[in-house]
Amino acid sequence: MSWPSFNLLAQSILSGIFIGSLYGLVGLGLGLTWGLLRQINLAHFGLVFLSAYLSYHMATVWGIDPLLTLLVIPPVFFLLGACMQWVLARFEISPFNSLLVTFGITVMIESLVQAIWTADFRRLESVYNSKKFIVGTLYVPVPELITLVLAVAISLGVWAAMRYTDLGKALRAMAEDGPIAAAFGINQKGLSLVLAGVCAALAAVAGICLALTFTLTPSQIFAWVGVVFAAVMLGGLGSALGPLMAGIIIGVSEAVTMAVASPSWAPIVSFSLLIVMLLFRPGKAGH
Repeated sequence: MSWPSFNLLAQSILSGIFIGSLYGLVGLGLGLTWGLLRQINLAHFGLVFLSAYLSYHMATVWGIDPLLTLLVIPPVFFLLGACMQWVLARFEISPFNSLLVTFGITVMIESLVQAIWTADFRRLESVYNSKKFIVGTLYVPVPELITLVLAVAISLGVWAAMRYTDLGKALRAMAEDGPIAAAFGINQKGLSLVLAGVCAALAAVAGICLALTFTLTPSQIFAWVGVVFAAVMLGGLGSALGPLMAGIIIGVSEAVTMAVASPSWAPIVSFSLLIVMLLFRPGKAGH
């Protein structure tokens, strides 16, 4: 093991911030669903990749700018998420059963993606791929920068909405004590549909960012589960800013590990952080 140069280390840290922001963006909707609706929604990962492939298709086949797909895909996914929540609520799916049901939905989405776009690797080629800024000796790719900006802006927006709006306060009250919240006139079913729709829309945004920066293949869906779960758990269930901060910590740790040691050591980092957190913070979830 040899210590890398300062430039390589600085570039690795910057790359870790970029990938960490994507971890946080993917984990944001998952954490809100888990913390506020008490559902472990594995279908969130399927929605992320379905959105990525739809963005890829719209840009490659129809010639639509990838950023313009942000105006189309998230609203559609909002409706899809609300419908999915209506079905889960209709059959009174328990938190544990939601894990099994949504895992099944994820497998179905993977099969659908593979049937339409095959298992071949797909790469979204856009005008943003070759664009980059040079800051000193560091390279700042535009797709990764777009992901970071969107992740920070959305996380701050969700945090502000949860803290300062009546809707956010009602959601927090519903998560803390549903029967008492209902007694004060809070419409739990309606709020659950809205929150599930928002989380699905967040998955759509994360998927578009994923398509901008990564090569796609259906089997990658499950490769993201572990590290995003670690970011959600480290950041706190139901937290708006926690997954982003935890994701960046994990991303930087992985990137530095790859630069200093070997890429094969990188996956160990996120799970080591998760294990340490569970050992020293048992049963605690941030809000």
